[in-house]
Amino acid sequence: MAELKTESIKDEYAEKPEEILNEKDLNELKIIEKEIKVPAETKTYKKPWEKEVFSMEAWNPKTKLGKRVKDGKIKSIDEILDKNEKILEHEIVDSLLSLKKDLILIGQAKGKFGGGKRRAWKQTQRKTEEGNVLKFSAMSVVGDEKGHVGIGRGNSIETLPARAKAEINAKLNIFKITRKCSAFECECSEPHTIPFKVSGKSGSVGIKLIPAPQGTGLVVANELKKVLMLAGIKDIYSKTSGKTKTTMNLVKACIDALKKTNRSLKQK
Repeated sequence: MAELKTESIKDEYAEKPEEILNEKDLNELKIIEKEIKVPAETKTYKKPWEKEVFSMEAWNPKTKLGKRVKDGKIKSIDEILDKNEKILEHEIVDSLLSLKKDLILIGQAKGKFGGGKRRAWKQTQRKTEEGNVLKFSAMSVVGDEKGHVGIGRGNSIETLPARAKAEINAKLNIFKITRKCSAFECECSEPHTIPFKVSGKSGSVGIKLIPAPQGTGLVVANELKKVLMLAGIKDIYSKTSGKTKTTMNLVKACIDALKKTNRSLKQK
C-alpha cells in the first residue's frame, strides 16, 4: 500500500511543471524519488562462530605487535615468545603458524546412573525467576606439531560460540616447548620426546612426564594425547596422582609441566 501511495504522489507532482512547484514540494519529490529508485540495502551480519578464512589483507591490526607482524618485521612466532611479549590478537598466531586444533572432552552426556558418554561441552545452569538459564563451556587445544601448543576455555549460552571463544583463547595462550631425544634406551637424533623429567600441578591433580625411547608412543590419558600430539611429542611416559577424572585440571597440569621443558639443564 505504501508503494502505491508514493507512486501516485510522484505522478501528481510530475504533471506540474517545476516552475509552479515551491521549495517544499520539490524537497518532498526528491525524497520520494530516492525511496523509489534506491531500495534499502539488506545488511547481513556474520555470526561470531562462523568459520572464515584468514586473510592478511583484510586484517586490520590494533596493537603495535600486530602492526609489526603485518609489516613483515616479525617473521617467526619464536621472536615474540622468546621476548615474552603479550599476544592480544589471535590473527598474529594465524599469520605466523599453520595450526591444527581439537576439542578436549570436558563434559558428560546424560545417562542412566551417571553412565553418559564424554562430550566436548560442559553444561551448567543457574536458577532464576524466569526459569533455568543454561551455559556451555568448551576447552580447545591448538598446535603446529613442531613445538608450539596452547589451550583455551570459552563460555557462552550456545555451544558454537563457546567453541569459537575457546579456540581464540587457545591461540592467545600459545607457548613454545623444548623437544629432544633424551631417553637412555634411545640414541637417535630426532626430537621426539621431552629433554628431562618434568612435573606439573593443577588443583588436586599432579602429573610427571618422563622421556621415552623412540617407538614407545604416548603412554598417557586419552585427552592428554591430543595435547602432546599437537605439541609434536611422539614418545613419553606419565605418572599421575589426585582426582584425574577432572579432565580440565589434568590438561592444565600437563600444560604446567610442558612449560617447564624450556628451563636449562643447570636449573633442572
